[in-house]
This record gives sequence, structure tokens and C-alpha cells, in this order.
Amino acid sequence: MKNKLQDKINEDALLKEVVDDVKNEELQKIWNKYGLFIIIGIALILTITVSFESIKNWQQKKEQELSNAYSVALSLQTQGRFDESLGIYNSLADKASGVYADLAKLQIANIYLDQDRKDDAMAVLQALIDDTETSSQMRDIAAMKLASYKLDNNAPAAEIEPLLRPLADAEGGSDIARELLAMLYIRDNNIAQAKAEYEKITTSAKASDALKARARDMINLLDQKN
Repeated sequence: MKNKLQDKINEDALLKEVVDDVKNEELQKIWNKYGLFIIIGIALILTITVSFESIKNWQQKKEQELSNAYSVALSLQTQGRFDESLGIYNSLADKASGVYADLAKLQIANIYLDQDRKDDAMAVLQALIDDTETSSQMRDIAAMKLASYKLDNNAPAAEIEPLLRPLADAEGGSDIARELLAMLYIRDNNIAQAKAEYEKITTSAKASDALKARARDMINLLDQKN
């Protein structure tokens, strides 16, 4: 019985050795056939991983540098050091892309307005509006800013309304654009149109309570005048 058990153990060990040899032989064949491709594949995976991390770190560093530059320019602007801040903003507008470039252009327009360079300011805002690569939100802000400036300077309705009407009539339209339109209509004595815009604000789900209250006050005031 003991000899049979030992024989069984020996047979199992021999069988395992044979199986291992077969496995090793098969693996050797696979390696001989595909080894180079396996090495290349591993190298590619490592390269892609390292490259992705490098690009990610570079982007984060670049984003931080842009943020820092914008913050410095904004600080200089608030101190009234316009020439210095313009230098940084212009660099951001020319060399950067995305939100910091767009914000820089808006601030350039603000500085031009502070310096009474009206034509330059309007040109910057119009360029932002016309630039299809600029985000829609930034283009909308530029349009309302330009419309507000034109309204303050008694520009004709034909210049102002095209800037605001698309924003007011869009799905989930801008209540600020509606208020500016109402002010334009009041200026031009189109009271019915002004009230219509204010009415839209009072029923808007997005309008703030303060804006709705202001719209209701204006409706009451317009009714009294009539």
C-alpha cells in the first residue's frame, strides 16, 4: 500500500513536470513568435501613460500660469496702472486661448472705456462677438456690454436691437437682455414694447427676485405715465 502511494506521488510529480515542460515549450513558442510585439506593446503602454501624465502636468502648470498672469493684470488695473495691465492682457489675448484670452479681451475693452477710447473698446467687443471660436457665454456677455454702452451713448435702435434680440428670444432667454431692450424701447417711447419685455421678466423662472421686483415697478410706473 505504501509502495502504491509512493508510485502515485511519483506519477503525479512526473505528470506535473511533463505538463510544466509543455507549458514552457508553448510559452517559448509564443515568445519566439510574438516577443518583439509584446515588448513594443508594453513600451507603447508605458509611453502613452507617461506622455498623458506629462501633458496633464504641463496643462495644469500652463493653466496656473495663465491664472496668475490674469490676476496680476487685474490687480494692476484696479490700481489704475492701465498701461502695465494692458501689456499683460494683450499678451494673454494674443498667446493664450480659452477663457483667460476671452476675459483678457473683455478687460481690454473695459480699460479702453476708462481711457475714453470708445472706438477701440467697441472694436474689441465686436471682435469677441464675431469670433466663433469664443465661447457662446463670453460672446453673449460682450454683446450685452456693447449694447449697454451703445444705449448709454444714444446709438440708434438699429445698432442695439440686433445685439440683444437674439439673446432675449433664445430658449431660456436672457432677462438682462430683455431689461436692456425695455430700456431701449422706453428711450424711443415704445411703451407697449417696453412693458412686454418687462412682463416676460416677471414670469421668467430664471429671473432673480430683485429683477422681477424692478420689472414690476417699471410696469407700474409706465402705466401711471399712460
